[in-house]
Amino acid sequence: MTDVMQSNGSLITSRRRFLGTGVGAFASLNILSGFVKAQSRGGVNGKLNIAFVGAGGRAAANIDGCAAAGQNIYALCDVDSARAAGVYTKYPEARVYVDWREMLEKEGDKIDAVVVSTPDHLHAVSTMAALKMGKHVYVEKPLTLTISEARALHKAAREAGVCTQMGNTGHANEGARLTNEYIQSGALGEVSQVYCRTNRPVWPQDLVRPAGEPVPETLNWDLWLGPAPEKPFSSQIVPFKWRGFLDYGTGALGDMGAHIIDHPMWALNLGLPTKVSVEKADRKVPGAERDSHPGSCIINYEFAAGDGRGPVKLQWLDGQYKIPRPGGMREDQQVPDNGCVYLGSEHHMMHGSHGGNPTIIDAAFEQFVAPPKTMERSPGHYVEWIEAIQKGDPSRAKSNFDVAVPLTETLLLGTIGSLLGVGTELTWDPETMTTGNEAADKLVRHSYREGWSL
Repeated sequence: MTDVMQSNGSLITSRRRFLGTGVGAFASLNILSGFVKAQSRGGVNGKLNIAFVGAGGRAAANIDGCAAAGQNIYALCDVDSARAAGVYTKYPEARVYVDWREMLEKEGDKIDAVVVSTPDHLHAVSTMAALKMGKHVYVEKPLTLTISEARALHKAAREAGVCTQMGNTGHANEGARLTNEYIQSGALGEVSQVYCRTNRPVWPQDLVRPAGEPVPETLNWDLWLGPAPEKPFSSQIVPFKWRGFLDYGTGALGDMGAHIIDHPMWALNLGLPTKVSVEKADRKVPGAERDSHPGSCIINYEFAAGDGRGPVKLQWLDGQYKIPRPGGMREDQQVPDNGCVYLGSEHHMMHGSHGGNPTIIDAAFEQFVAPPKTMERSPGHYVEWIEAIQKGDPSRAKSNFDVAVPLTETLLLGTIGSLLGVGTELTWDPETMTTGNEAADKLVRHSYREGWSL
C-alpha cells in the first residue's frame, strides 16, 4: 500500500455440528495442524526464551503478558531507546538491541520464540526472518500491511512447522465464546446482517504528510522505516499517529477490525468475502489520498452462504458513522461505539470490541434462552500460544495463522476499497488474489525499499 492503498431446523442442526470448530471454512488449509518441527530449547527452569521485536508502547503489554505466563524475557529490541527505557529497567536481565536483525543473528541459537510488536509495515519482514529461523511467532494485529505479505507468512509458517498467534487478544475472551455459542446453537435464529463499528480513528487521517523534522537522538529513523519508502521523520507520525499513514498503518479498520470483525467471522464461519463495496470514504484535504487513510468510512462486505447458514452481509462503520439503531431495540440499550450488532430472525444481539459482553437487545429478550456452554474456554491469549509451543500442538493457539490470515485479508480488502473511494466494488478471487479492479490489484501486493524484502 505504499503507492496509495429465516431460521429452520436444518440450519440450526447444521450450526450445532460446527460449534467450536474455530477455523471453519479455513480448516481445509490445515497448514499448522501437523507435527511442530521447531523444538523448544528451554530457558531457565524449562521456560521458553522469548525475544521481542519492539519493546516500548504496545510491546510492553505483550512482554508483560509473556512474563506473567511464566516465560523468560530473554532479549529486547527497540529502535527508540527513550520509549523502551521503562521496559529495559523492568527486565534488566534481558539482552538489549536496536536492530532486530542483529538480535536474531546473535541470539538465534538461544531463543525459542519471537514476539513482533512494531508498526504494521515492519510485521512481515521481521516475522518472516524469525520463521525462516524456525522460531515460533506471536505477531501484533493486523498481521501485515498487505494481503500478499499475509499469504507469504502463512506459507512460511507451514513450512517451518511452528506455533503462531496474532495479537487480537479478544479472541480468547469469555464473550467471544458466548457469541459463538449463541449464534452457532441457533438461539438467535438466522443471522443475515451484521454491523461492526469503531469510534476510531483517534489519530488524524485524511491529511497530507507533515513537514520533516530533525530526528531525535534516541531514535534510529532508518530502522524505524525498515522496508517503507525513505521519507523524513515527523513527530506527527512517530510514535503514535503512524496508523493513519499509508506507508506504515492500515487505519481504523486495520487497527480495530481485528478486535471487532473477528467475532462475526468466527461465530458465523464466514470465510472470505465475495464482494466488498465502498459506501463512504470521507476526503476533504486535496492530495491526502496519496498519504493517508480516509477520515471516516462505511464498507459493505458480502459473504456467500455456508454450512448451516444463508448469505451474510456485514457493514463496517468508523469515525463519524454509527450503527443504525435496529427496529424493536430495547429502550434501555444503545448501539456500541466499538463493537457489533447481529440481526437474527429470533433475536438481535450486540457486543463490544474484543467480543465483550454479548447482550440480547430486542424487546423479546426475556424469552431468550442461553444455550449450554459447549466450547473450551481459553487459559489466556498468551498462555494459548505458549502451551501450543510446549505441547507441540499449534491448534491450541486459537488465533494462529489459519485464523489470522483470512481475518487480515478481509480487513485489508476493505482498506484497499476505501483508498480507491466511494463507489468502488471489489470481487475477491482468493485463488488468483484478484479483485476485478486493476488499481486494487496493485495494492494487494507489496513492494519494498531497496535492501529490504521477505
